Amino acid sequence: MRLASYNVAWFNALFDDAGRMLADHELSSRYKVTRAEQLAALGVVFAALNADAVMVIEAPDSNGKRSTVTALEGFAAAYQLRARRAMIGYASETEQEIAFLYDPDVLKARHDPLGEPAPSHGAPGAPRFDSQLRLDLNGDGEEELIRFSKPPLELAVTTATGVLLRLIGVHAKSKAPHGAGSEREFTRISIENRRKQLAECLWLRARIDRQLEAGDSLIVMGDFNDGPGLDEYEKLFGRSGIEIVLGHSRPAKARLYDPHASLALTQSLGLTPTTARFYQPQKRHYFEALLDFIMLSPDLVAKSPDWRIWHPFNDPAVSQFPELTTALLTASDHFPVTLDINL
Repeated sequence: MRLASYNVAWFNALFDDAGRMLADHELSSRYKVTRAEQLAALGVVFAALNADAVMVIEAPDSNGKRSTVTALEGFAAAYQLRARRAMIGYASETEQEIAFLYDPDVLKARHDPLGEPAPSHGAPGAPRFDSQLRLDLNGDGEEELIRFSKPPLELAVTTATGVLLRLIGVHAKSKAPHGAGSEREFTRISIENRRKQLAECLWLRARIDRQLEAGDSLIVMGDFNDGPGLDEYEKLFGRSGIEIVLGHSRPAKARLYDPHASLALTQSLGLTPTTARFYQPQKRHYFEALLDFIMLSPDLVAKSPDWRIWHPFNDPAVSQFPELTTALLTASDHFPVTLDINL
């Protein structure tokens, strides 16, 4: 089975309210890329992935006027993708949803949220992801209310051969200090965003603990807007969100595993894998980051799966195909991550 995680930059902007693709010459949300060009590039990438299922991050919006499912299933039909059935969980407060696009001939999936819904004043531990979490982030004895802007997508998946899996799709809070007008605002917003991102990761980890204790075969995948190790703001909190979700300091049976995260955490020198590429206009160059992961429970790691980042410059199997290389650069600022596993 091949599973993929793919953050598609502002997928929502490529559809009208009826879910029809806007394959025209108007600019998309990608810099100097038209909507037709981005859609065509996405068609090439999704076809090349040929995945049994894709966790789509920044999927088209779902609200009273728009349907994520209609948009994604229309996209899959237009490009004749095997992964042609779409579903979401709790709609987000943004125009970016977490969706699951899958091949119904290979697996069955249902939205299966765990945890109890919390009351209006929140609940500690691991309440349902559309609720509010009470958490003392400062260690000052005062609990704060935390809410996901993009509630994780919890799925119960059954393969055609009867294997049961639990999947959690994640799009964590961005650390970027959007809206900062001064150095003081930059610092304040950066710390606030870091605190929110860590709180989301702690909440997610509490759910992971319960599922590992229950013996579930668990896959946690998506865009964490964070990588292993500490940046200058993480030093205030002592650990990264990725380390929290992985359970990096816990016993082996309580840890999740992703080889790219492991490599970044254990080596002090050398190259680090990357899954995203952004342009920095102030410095007029690109920088890269490791943000996208597919994390597995120990029982799935024991099946010797194969992870791959579809990086157009770092993966020779990709770079030898110019059309795919161009499509990956045009389609999004993130590159897909895939997992091949024999279940």
